[in-house]
Amino acid sequence: MHRVGSASNGNNSTRSRKEKRITYVLNDSDDTKHCAGINCLALLTSAASDGSDYLFTGSRDGRLKRWALAVDRATCSATFESHVDWVNDAVVVGDSTLVSCSSDTTLKTWNALSFGTCTRTLRQHSDYVTCLAAAGKNSNIVASGGLGGEVFIWDIEAALTPVSKCNDATVDESSNGINGSGNVLPLTSLRPINSSNNMSMHTTQTQGYIPIAAKGHKDSVYALAMNESGTILVSGGTEKVVRVWDARSGSKTLKLRGHTDNIRALLLDSSGRYCLSGSSDSMIRLWDIGQQRCVHSYAVHTDSVWALASTPTFSHVYSGGRDFSLYLTDLQTRESSLLCTGEHPILQLALHDDSIWIASTDSSVHRWPAEGYDPQKIFQRGNSFLAGNLSFSRARVSIEGSTPVPVYKEPILTILGTPAIVQHEVLNNKRHVLTKDASGSVKLWEITKGVVIEDYGKVSIPAWFTVDTRLGSLSVHLDTPQCFSAEMYSADLNVVGKPEDDKINLARETLKGLLAHWLRKRKQRMGSPAPANGELLSGKDISSRSLAHSRIEVDGSSENDAMVYPPFEFSVTSPPSIITEGTHGGPWRKKITDLNGTKDEKDFPWWCLDCVLNNRLPPRENTKCSFYLQPCEGSSVQILTQGKLSAPRILRVHKVINYVIEKMVLDKPLDSLSGDGSFAPGLTGSQSQLQAVGDGSFRSGFKPWQKLRPSIEILCNNQVLSPEMSLATVRAYIWKKSDDLVLNYQLLQSR
Repeated sequence: MHRVGSASNGNNSTRSRKEKRITYVLNDSDDTKHCAGINCLALLTSAASDGSDYLFTGSRDGRLKRWALAVDRATCSATFESHVDWVNDAVVVGDSTLVSCSSDTTLKTWNALSFGTCTRTLRQHSDYVTCLAAAGKNSNIVASGGLGGEVFIWDIEAALTPVSKCNDATVDESSNGINGSGNVLPLTSLRPINSSNNMSMHTTQTQGYIPIAAKGHKDSVYALAMNESGTILVSGGTEKVVRVWDARSGSKTLKLRGHTDNIRALLLDSSGRYCLSGSSDSMIRLWDIGQQRCVHSYAVHTDSVWALASTPTFSHVYSGGRDFSLYLTDLQTRESSLLCTGEHPILQLALHDDSIWIASTDSSVHRWPAEGYDPQKIFQRGNSFLAGNLSFSRARVSIEGSTPVPVYKEPILTILGTPAIVQHEVLNNKRHVLTKDASGSVKLWEITKGVVIEDYGKVSIPAWFTVDTRLGSLSVHLDTPQCFSAEMYSADLNVVGKPEDDKINLARETLKGLLAHWLRKRKQRMGSPAPANGELLSGKDISSRSLAHSRIEVDGSSENDAMVYPPFEFSVTSPPSIITEGTHGGPWRKKITDLNGTKDEKDFPWWCLDCVLNNRLPPRENTKCSFYLQPCEGSSVQILTQGKLSAPRILRVHKVINYVIEKMVLDKPLDSLSGDGSFAPGLTGSQSQLQAVGDGSFRSGFKPWQKLRPSIEILCNNQVLSPEMSLATVRAYIWKKSDDLVLNYQLLQSR
């Protein structure tokens, strides 16, 4: 769990007194989105609201949001901001009361249909509050559990009943001390309780009533569940047992043993007889509380089970967890089916009509088909399996390569979030902070203004070198063929005198820069110019290795691969040193300015010399990206393309836009045009291959008859792409699939 040092309970803090700090949180420009993982979900359906269905999401960004749900969209209609740490769980009680708990040790109550009004802050926990359970939508009983083994049972109706301010020390005013009408909100008391050996009262509280304390856990609690009537409570955590309580008195009833690891999710049926538990031992267990035993065990997942949701009849269970997968299991027949797989661990589920909402460690929320009204329809599709009894059975099936195929490939709806910042570095001027988010986007912030002053975008260039500091300095390691995987356009490197669309291999130019002095000395010693492009270095080793390994696999164009760009310039006042070895002898180290030209193929790696002297690169991973270009659904604009297209991975989206525009405005396809890195549609039923516009063919302005330039935007996965994004970036951060990339285009307006 995430811990914030400034969020401790002041009443129970043992730290020495010190002045309080001020913290300001810099929000993203789109404040309607969450910017961290979603820990919890809660639904308020039209029957209990104002006629609309609402989804409440609680996030690690410390905020809750209310989403008005329509068939094909979700709109953020309110943000609930008062917690100062992660929101860990939330439940809806009564007609319009939202209760949330947080790592700031508090529970908060909200008017669920307001614009974010916090009506009460409840303080009783001494550590993180991790989970909540409610006793049905028409009850006011809520249980809370947290670290340290604390479990409390609250009467929310009593907590919201105004009483004299001096009677209670456990309930605070709303976050700003004023209710929605502008009146000061009085403090309240909780309902009184009878004495019991299993109930404890915090001695630090000197006035008023406190909630029922269900005392018995010796360690942290991570899961709670309650039946509809609010009479039975079950809890679980790091003790690996399910504890059953009388929720009316807080007394212990029994323990259910069987799990071998932490219990992370619990469900009770409406009567309170049957209980489902999910554990970090990867097992789901069905318990008969009346018989005090486990009646079924389900080995479905290959890793921890963190989330459970059941059908209203408690006949089927949906489960998700650390293995990124959502399963449906028939509790009677043990038949299971993999519904979908994602890219992040699943934290909570919410069944909504015929679909299910999934919250994960990502900042986005997804709605997937679930056949909630008739789950048997999913099993009728096939690809189901029988859940095993042993926790390793599903893992063994996965290892043997018999992993089930997901029933669904795409969610029905996605509520997009903003990627969370995962790395930061404070710069030396102590005003700027460099950040990297979960999507790989790098930004520079000015904290005295709270704004982004430079957005460097997502990292789309592959890692072509490694670095260490073992020698007290930066040591940069180049290994073949990986070092030759990174390319950039000459325009991006500010190489003057070259077409902006010429590609430059970073490793090749770096090697030429490092060995520039050696090349000059070698030329002087040999009394002749350095070998021209394509001329092999003399020597049997280098010749044979070159012939065997120098196939051009960069762009399918040997002419482009033979081009020599001006070398990257290294300092001669503080020159770097080279450490390497050749075919004879051991490793050696020299400054680049001390190389006198005598070093040859016995001293350098063959691939290095082949690159520098012959301008050739070894075979390596394909640097092209295959994709399909299709009109958006309902678009009136269509262009003629023949099947699959292919382009360099570093191709920018604005080149794709240009390609679409040229196909629209020219009278005939540009079959005769080609250029470096041009699009190359794949073979589609014939052996001919169309060379179309792409990398470098749209450099000049429009002809007189082409002055009306249409405005086109490119989308991927329903996201509008920045023109500066490369295909590699789109594939890695937007598409996120192994299949060929699919891009869509649409006309915005004429200009």
